[in-house]
Amino acid sequence: MDPRQELLFRATVAEKAKRYQEVVDAMNHIAMLDVELTLQDRNLFSLGYKKVTAEKRASMKALMYFEVEEGKGNESRMKMATEFRQKVEAELDNLCNNVINTIDKHLLPYSSDAESKAFYYQMYLAEFKIQSEYSEVNASNIAEINLSPAHPVRLGLALNVSVFYHDLLDSSDRALQLAKQAIEDAVPNLWLLDGDSYNHSSMILQLMGNNLALWNLNSNMDVEAEDTQEGTEMSGTPSDSNMDVDAENTLECIRKSGAAGNSAECDEDAK
Repeated sequence: MDPRQELLFRATVAEKAKRYQEVVDAMNHIAMLDVELTLQDRNLFSLGYKKVTAEKRASMKALMYFEVEEGKGNESRMKMATEFRQKVEAELDNLCNNVINTIDKHLLPYSSDAESKAFYYQMYLAEFKIQSEYSEVNASNIAEINLSPAHPVRLGLALNVSVFYHDLLDSSDRALQLAKQAIEDAVPNLWLLDGDSYNHSSMILQLMGNNLALWNLNSNMDVEAEDTQEGTEMSGTPSDSNMDVDAENTLECIRKSGAAGNSAECDEDAK
């Protein structure tokens, strides 16, 4: 068995055993061979990092709660929780830096097609704190030029870019615009996809539709709170905004296309 196949087998066995750090280690060794990864390779590479970083984030969340709630009035406990949180945070930062360097130095230079490049940029936005407009713009351009609007990789990228704008850049309007446009472009092209791609794209469309509805709801609540604070009188029952109507129409369009029926298959780590 050649070294690459041996490493891939090791990663596959580790994934079945849910030993995700070993998946990461094996896939990093494959990446450093400086060869183009197959779809199976890319999925294992992404899955390994997703699971390991999810575990670190869960630890940080628990420690942050303990630091705030359980450490009240007890300086020694608060200090201990803070030290643990900082340790886990450093480990997470190290993981993020490792995968970013691996993608930049060993994967993107050997990616020959738009799908694989968009996949790696999607990892940037889904899992890690990338503040570079360069990454976003290039990923979107690659997807728009070379991939169908309904392609699951392009839709996954659109989902992650919209979440990136909403959660990290605090730009709700831009996030809403991106999500709505991606859905409108994709729905008429769903019928062109085969079974697996159709199911995957449908799931992503449902996630984007859910985000769109939630973000519109939050936006309206913020507006109503501002109006109340400023003493603005509201006569009768407030009407839905145009964005709300658009969200409802978009979700209805997805349901009619059959996209909503696959939401139960959603990955638990998906946003």
